[in-house]
Amino acid sequence: MGHGGNVIEELTADHREVEELFARIEIQPVGDKRRRELVDELTIELVRHSVAEEQYLYPAVREHLEGGDALADKEIEDHAKAERMLKDLEGREADDERFDSLVALLKFEVTDHVRDEEGRLFPMLASACGPQVLDELGDKVRKAKRTAPTRPHPAAPDTPPANRLLGPGVGLVDRARDMITGRGRHG
Repeated sequence: MGHGGNVIEELTADHREVEELFARIEIQPVGDKRRRELVDELTIELVRHSVAEEQYLYPAVREHLEGGDALADKEIEDHAKAERMLKDLEGREADDERFDSLVALLKFEVTDHVRDEEGRLFPMLASACGPQVLDELGDKVRKAKRTAPTRPHPAAPDTPPANRLLGPGVGLVDRARDMITGRGRHG
């Protein structure tokens, strides 16, 4: 969840972690309850990552990049699409007839989003911002992930300031629910 380094290194490490979770899901037998547990872990990581990006990365994109508003809006829409899929997956068991197709569709969306960020957005940000700005953003992203929600909330605000105000409270409730149910502790 917290890897260290500047914002690009931190978020890229998150991307690799998510790819590994998808790979672990795919090697489990179809219908196996372990797939459900791994999707819960994946959901926790994706939601934390998305919240941190929405709180700090995309405002920086808006501020530092020419055409940053359009870039940030596109990335936020990608997140909204993935969050709706996560919400749909949330209530399904691994043997549900739609479970595997939803996981496959989610993987496609997330992979496309990661490719876009790493191939286009991150290099642009690295060119536009100095090392100190990138390091400070990395620290803010790590802090945001510690208090972020762990479950999809598609109706929640995804832009500042509302997301910064509501996110930690929603995160606290989600983490309490996770602690009670044991969700995300099957690694």
